[in-house]
Order: sequence, then C-alpha cells, then structure tokens
Amino acid sequence: MSSSAAWPAPAKLNLCLHINGRRPDGYHELQTLFQFVDFADQLHFDITDDGVIALTPAIPGVAHDDNLIVRAARRLQAHTGTHKGARIHLDKRLPMGGGLGGGSSDAATTLVALNHLWNTGVDEDTLADLGLALGADVPVFVRGRAAMADGVGEKLRPVNVEEPWYLVVVPDVEVSTAEVFGHPDLTRDSAKITALETQPERWHNDCQKVVCEAYPQVAKALSWLVEYAPSKMTGTGSCVFGRFDQQQQAQAALEQLPAEWQGFVARGCNLSPLQAKLGQ
Repeated sequence: MSSSAAWPAPAKLNLCLHINGRRPDGYHELQTLFQFVDFADQLHFDITDDGVIALTPAIPGVAHDDNLIVRAARRLQAHTGTHKGARIHLDKRLPMGGGLGGGSSDAATTLVALNHLWNTGVDEDTLADLGLALGADVPVFVRGRAAMADGVGEKLRPVNVEEPWYLVVVPDVEVSTAEVFGHPDLTRDSAKITALETQPERWHNDCQKVVCEAYPQVAKALSWLVEYAPSKMTGTGSCVFGRFDQQQQAQAALEQLPAEWQGFVARGCNLSPLQAKLGQ
C-alpha cells in the first residue's frame, strides 16, 4: 500500500451570479464567475491493489456509498478498468451547504488525484465529463482555472481577474439550492453581458435578495461584513465574502467577527491549489 501527501480540495467563490432566464426543462440560464481561494479540504490517499474504495471519517447524514468522493473514485475505476483501490481520509475544513463548492471540490480532487496516483492517464476533458455526472460544479474544480460559466453553468471559459484577499463569513445555517432556484421572487431576467469578467462594477448575485429574506442569519452577516469591505453572497449561500486589497485588512476584520459566526481569510487564486500541486 502506497501513501501520498495531502491533496487540496479548495473552496470557490462566485464573484457574480446573474440569472438570464429559465429554460422549458426548468434549468436556469446564467452567467457566473468562479474564482478559487487558498482555503481547502485536504484529502489523503493510500493506494491499494484490492480495488476497494474506503472513505474515513463518516460524514454525518451521508451514507458511505453516496458520498461524492466514493462515487468519483468508483466512476474513475469503472471508466479505466483499473484494479487499484484507495483508502481515503478526508480532513473537512469547508462548511457544508455554504455555497463554497466543498462537495464538488472533494469529488474533483478525488478524480484528479487518483488519475495521477493510479497512473490511469485520463485527459482533463474526460475527467471533467466524468465529474459533470456527479455535479454541475465539478468540472470547474477539475480544470482548476478561474472561469466564466454560461448556459446552465456547463460552458466554461478561463479568465484572469484580480487576486485580492477575502474574508469569508460562515453563518450558522444551510441554504437549499433547489429552494432558492425554485423561489417565485427570484430575479430571472438579468441581461447577458459580453466580457462580464472585465466589468467588476456590474457584478451582482441575483440569488442574494431571496436568500437574505428567507434566511435572516445571512442578511445579518452581510450587513456586518459590508461595513468593512465591498461584500456579497457566494452562489446560493449561505457564505458571504468581503474583498480586501491587503491580507492584514482582512485579518483585522476577522478579529472583529461576532462569536455566532465562523470565518476565514483566504487569497483569491486564478489557478487552483489543486492544479498548482499537480504541476509540482
């Protein structure tokens, strides 16, 4: 059995989330800008020859075989026909249901790391396709580059944007993505904007208003954070983030964080920590 160093599964932020319409199948047309941060879950992989995929520790409320990490590993096994297995240990740092993409990122890191450690030689496009079957956000984590997403989020275009410091605040509440996208008051008619990544003054999150009305904790966290920096919600929440030019400014705000919330300071990354490790 061979062991590997830790592999990062980084958080993402949606720097904007514009909803442009609703398709007949119920899915939403959108424009969103993904950027990674250097704060991550950590996964450790012990490679075996017995074909068994085992994950520890157990995640409360999630059956072992339903976990995206296990499903990703088995999907790569099935695609490649490898007889190798893995004992996987997850050091969970990202909150569940916070809009930071933790589950999708864990799945992507599993695909990328095991493809490397099993030496199965699957190309990035195929890994992204394998990931898409696990979740709409998995391909952006597989590719690991800041990107504009269009369509229902599946059309990715790599971009370079500023890499500031962020203070991410984690309200003590989980938000249902399905509930947000099904809300009758959700804005669904934002105009499509060409080259949106070059116009940060036009970035907003169409989900923010309905989430703040439905979840007072999110509204409260946002109103606190906006006193320190330009701030908005990521994805469908619950996490909110403020943008700072310098790390010490973000750290100083974190030190004032009310005890009822958690938070962390992280740097924006146009190349994800996962891709940075892969390139080492």
